[in-house]
Amino acid sequence: MDPNTNQPFPDHTFRRQDETPDADFYRLPRFVTHIDAPAIAAVTQLYRNYFLPDTELLDLMSSWVSHLPAEMPYRRVVGLGMNAAELHANPRLDSFVVQDLNEQPTLPFADAAFDGAAICVSIDYLTQPVAVLRELARVLRPEAPLVITFSNRCFPSKAIAAWHALDDRGHLALVRQYLLAAGGWHGIELLDRSPQPPGSSDPLYAVIARAAS
Repeated sequence: MDPNTNQPFPDHTFRRQDETPDADFYRLPRFVTHIDAPAIAAVTQLYRNYFLPDTELLDLMSSWVSHLPAEMPYRRVVGLGMNAAELHANPRLDSFVVQDLNEQPTLPFADAAFDGAAICVSIDYLTQPVAVLRELARVLRPEAPLVITFSNRCFPSKAIAAWHALDDRGHLALVRQYLLAAGGWHGIELLDRSPQPPGSSDPLYAVIARAAS
């Protein structure tokens, strides 16, 4: 295993049912939401809690919606995702980059460029998560929050093998291990923000971390 990518995880952790190029899978835009309205509201509340107004944010693995609180003004929101049409349609983005992180995990941003970052219901598709999270630590300012959210829904053929093998608690632990392997993070929180009562909505889980000083 390349020490700069996914160490200490074994290679089979990141295998997928569909290993064809991700650019082909995401070529056509999907103007849909991947979690239901109560779960989206839980994501928005996390952003409200962790992202301060008048700051610069990175929406990584972005789409046509960012779920940021409508009332919150931000200085700049940059999106990075796979489909240009989806990103162009996102009203919260001031600019965007089309990039396949599984092919190129290096982020095209300067050191300490952002005050916060989000990965919404997408962490399960990364085949080089350690490298991506190491890059995120680089482009965030000291103490900036990273909010990673996920549910129990996915495109099964593109989710990594480890995601299929684990339950919700296992997913929380796996993302925590990604952050620890990447380095540059502290204050890691594992949260269950599933709407209540249980079973009334899609579940919603979050891993929060702060960029090291």
